[in-house]
Amino acid sequence: MRTGRGRRPERVAALVQETLAEAVSRQLKDPRVGFVTVTGVTVSSDCSHAHVRVSVLGDDDDQERAMEGLASAKGYLRTHLARNLSIRVAPEIHFILDRGLEHAQRMKEVLDDLDDEAKS
Repeated sequence: MRTGRGRRPERVAALVQETLAEAVSRQLKDPRVGFVTVTGVTVSSDCSHAHVRVSVLGDDDDQERAMEGLASAKGYLRTHLARNLSIRVAPEIHFILDRGLEHAQRMKEVLDDLDDEAKS
């Protein structure tokens, strides 16, 4: 019989995502971290590392500044996780820029252009 330990990283990832999304949107005062959305979290099997995917609204410079702001807030955010989650050790946070929304927007533009060409 399975005890549920195999799904622990998934449960921790969901809690980390919810907690970080709230902290990033409401508690960080860094102006570089203005339009950041936490899009997903993957936690290592031992729950010691959390890979946090973020989407940033804006151009490449805005994205770079936001990633710098998040990097400087890692300590605060890890402490916030430790205080708000009932886990022994808060995972080390690794931010990854998620470009999925950018790619989806670009694909939509390409498809719209093709559709316009087909109609004319």
